[in-house]
Amino acid sequence: MTTRQHTPGQPRVQTQLGRTAVQIFAANDRMNQILIEHLDPAVWTAKPPGNVRTIAAIFTHMHNVRTKWIRLTAPHLKVPRQLDRAHCTPQQARAGLSRSAARCAEMLAEALGGGGSRLEKFRRDGWARPWPVGVEMLCYMLSHEAHHRGQVCMLAHQLGFPLPNKVTSALWNWEKIWKECGAPGGPGFDSAFTDGGRSTSAPR
Repeated sequence: MTTRQHTPGQPRVQTQLGRTAVQIFAANDRMNQILIEHLDPAVWTAKPPGNVRTIAAIFTHMHNVRTKWIRLTAPHLKVPRQLDRAHCTPQQARAGLSRSAARCAEMLAEALGGGGSRLEKFRRDGWARPWPVGVEMLCYMLSHEAHHRGQVCMLAHQLGFPLPNKVTSALWNWEKIWKECGAPGGPGFDSAFTDGGRSTSAPR
């Protein structure tokens, strides 16, 4: 008998694309958590040079944009509460991002997981033309968050509190990040099958 491994706490998905999308977004949020965890507290609300967001405002924006994606694309899911950038602490940001990441994972699982999903369009904003759900949806979500992580790293450096090399390097240690997100095999092996005690890769 062949059974599919399932990471506890993540939605069950029928297709490899859906399973991979859920795992990738979990890894994406783990990168956000790593950054907040290692930022110097003094930099959280420090005013950067120029007319740009504070680091606190960037992370609250990331969470709040996720809630918009969910509200517009999958309104049947429970939308997490938005964060107030003027009063949000690092701890509140981490908790909020964790909640919105879980809902985004549910949305991706439903959109890309097969099984007659009710989600047909990805609506990234009220003014924007909806897209058919597909891998482009995931790429857009990841690009938005990677863009803002780059801003955070740059602002921390400009404000005199650069992140240690071991922290920025950890963002590229995907094998470790995948393990921390419940996929011990690492990238490309999150859709493994167990067949009589023997692990095999899912067909590609």
